[in-house]
Amino acid sequence: MDAFQDHYPHNVAHCYGCGHLNSHGHQIKTVWDGDETVTHFTPKPYHTSIIGYAYGGLIASLIDCHSTGSAAAAMYRQAGRDMDSLPAFRFVTGSLHVDYLKPTPIEGELVIRGRIKEIKGRKVVVETTVYAGGVATVRGEVVAVQMPESFSQAAA
Repeated sequence: MDAFQDHYPHNVAHCYGCGHLNSHGHQIKTVWDGDETVTHFTPKPYHTSIIGYAYGGLIASLIDCHSTGSAAAAMYRQAGRDMDSLPAFRFVTGSLHVDYLKPTPIEGELVIRGRIKEIKGRKVVVETTVYAGGVATVRGEVVAVQMPESFSQAAA
């Protein structure tokens, strides 16, 4: 199954978190798992904040990009369209709220799960939770706003 991010056109595929054209970025891959979205990510040693734990900014960026990709997929799903159909649904972050529930270990794979809370016009609200070893460590909410077409054209 292709990840949502595999369908991003080149002019919007440079994002540090999810862009497949950014060799220095996270290059996360998000897919549907029933009504939820899921991303798997393994932190690198340089993602450390305190020895043994992942940097909170890393976790926030994972929530951010997982959620905007989830928002795009939700809009395609609602419209009954394939993710590579045009015009493209692409989203930017309108707001990002993160609650750190407990320290996130740096060792092992993180599972990031999103749930679409609301689709209203050009906005999608996504609740995303990060799990380490099956334990919820961070929860976030993103209000994703549909990117105007002129925004991605300016980057081309």
